[in-house]
Amino acid sequence: MRKPIALALGLGLGFAHIPMAQAFTQIERAEEFVAAISGKDLTRTGIRLIVSPEGQITGRAFGRKVTGDWRWQDGYFCRDLNWGAQDLGYNCQMVQQNGSALRFTSDRGAGAYADLWLK
Repeated sequence: MRKPIALALGLGLGFAHIPMAQAFTQIERAEEFVAAISGKDLTRTGIRLIVSPEGQITGRAFGRKVTGDWRWQDGYFCRDLNWGAQDLGYNCQMVQQNGSALRFTSDRGAGAYADLWLK
C-alpha cells in the first residue's frame, strides 16, 4: 500500500487537475523557490506543510506530524523528511510552477510527481 504523504512529496503519482492552457515552468534557483514559498503553506487534500526559507519543513499530513529539512542543490529541492515515526529519506526533486501550483518530481525529475498548492 502506498503511503499518502509520498504522493504529496513527489514519491507517488500526481493526479491533480491543472488547466492544460498553462504550462509548468521549472524553478532553477533557490531564490525563485524561496520567493514562491515565502509566507505561504503548501496544501493538498489532507496535507498542509510549511517549507521555510531557512530550510525547515513542518506540518501535518493525513493526521500525522511532518518534519524535515531541505536545501537547494544543483537546481533541485533536496529534502530529508519524516512522516510521524517514519523516515521517508533523502530525495532531490525538480520543482516546477504553474500559477499557485508547485509540482515536485522525485529523483531529480526522473520519478513520479505530486502537485501542491500555495495558500
